[in-house]
Amino acid sequence: MIKIFKKIILWILHIEMKIVLFRFKPSIIGVTGSVGKTSAKEAIYTVLKSRYKVAKSPKSYNSEIGVPLAMLGLPSPFRSPMGWFINIFAGLIRAFSFKPYPEIFVLEMGIDRPGNLDMLLKIIRPSTAVITAIGEVPVHVEYFQSPQEVIDEKSKILRPLDMYGYAILNFDDPAVRGLADKTPAIVLTYGFDEKAHVQASNYAVTLKKEEGHLIPLGITFKLIYKGNVLPIRISGVIGKQHVYAALAAAATGISRNINLLEIGEALSHYEASPGRLKLIEGMKHSIILDDTYNASPLSMKAALEVLEELPTHAKIAVLGDMLEIGKYTVQEHRAIGVKAGTVCSLLLVVGTRAKFIAEGAITAGMDKEKIFEFSNSNEAGKKLHELISRGTIVLIKGSQAMRMEKITEAVMADHTQAETLLVRQESYWKKKNLHIHA
Repeated sequence: MIKIFKKIILWILHIEMKIVLFRFKPSIIGVTGSVGKTSAKEAIYTVLKSRYKVAKSPKSYNSEIGVPLAMLGLPSPFRSPMGWFINIFAGLIRAFSFKPYPEIFVLEMGIDRPGNLDMLLKIIRPSTAVITAIGEVPVHVEYFQSPQEVIDEKSKILRPLDMYGYAILNFDDPAVRGLADKTPAIVLTYGFDEKAHVQASNYAVTLKKEEGHLIPLGITFKLIYKGNVLPIRISGVIGKQHVYAALAAAATGISRNINLLEIGEALSHYEASPGRLKLIEGMKHSIILDDTYNASPLSMKAALEVLEELPTHAKIAVLGDMLEIGKYTVQEHRAIGVKAGTVCSLLLVVGTRAKFIAEGAITAGMDKEKIFEFSNSNEAGKKLHELISRGTIVLIKGSQAMRMEKITEAVMADHTQAETLLVRQESYWKKKNLHIHA
């Protein structure tokens, strides 16, 4: 019955979305990839809104249900039948309203099963496709025969592009770079590699000294395009992942004839979404690297590299299970453990799969007494509360189901900001959490 209800709701929402697309004909920028979609979307929106009337999908509304909700301007009622009926009515009003609609819509387009993009692409025809990063072991690979099948699925976003469209590709990811020959569109690549069309160099973390401790404030880098060099400074975030988001946004802006100075000014106002390597003040004058939205081998390794580059010896990594990687589960968790064992002074692992992270850390030479294992985020949060001190930098990361944001909430300095700064603060998630730990 639930499946039938879902199919009916989905069918109606897609019809309403078709009407909106037919009536208003917005230019669609589709963003896909295994990691970095939301950050790229936010950065693209930040750049384009300086020149155009633009909208974006909220949070991570990137599925066959999330995309129509985004385009119709509707919230997710989660499991509320009444909420879905209200959405259907509100969607009809939006579809036939004379209220102005955005010129450009920036949409995340995600996949977790084969064929996910096919249904969306029957309705949505992006004029610009952005592919962020995929990696050797992509998230959701559990549901595909191989990593190559994930790449093939994500590359479908290029199909609607014609010779006047733009394919904006991450040059530093070999799988993404290899898609350049699979489209008739104009290709703009981005990355740190000198061969990328839109390039970054001189990446650095900005720091301030406070009572003998270095505190990270944000990042700086140089944006290079056709010999023109522009310094970029972004506050409140850390990691090259945000540089990639900014580069994707710069390439998109260039495709829309926005000049570099205007792009640079816009990027100075870029703000990361909750749970994407966001800097949060922790209790006892610590710093939290909150990367709790989700986790894959690629993003987990990147987060540990960020922790590694920070100039302090007091580093704690709190790492949860990485889900949906199937047969790669043991090897990838152990590999992350090996990396963590060389980076942090203390390691907390959360979940049944994370025991392999602990094993990997021990293999790398980390003392067993510096590793703590927990079955859930509540237990880990209590222990972390005891361990942190002034100047400690804490990385917190794991897959969505591990609810790692509860750990951040347990040790953040100002708990009143949780609703603003953390992921999964809606009542649905709060109730779900209560049910899980009851």
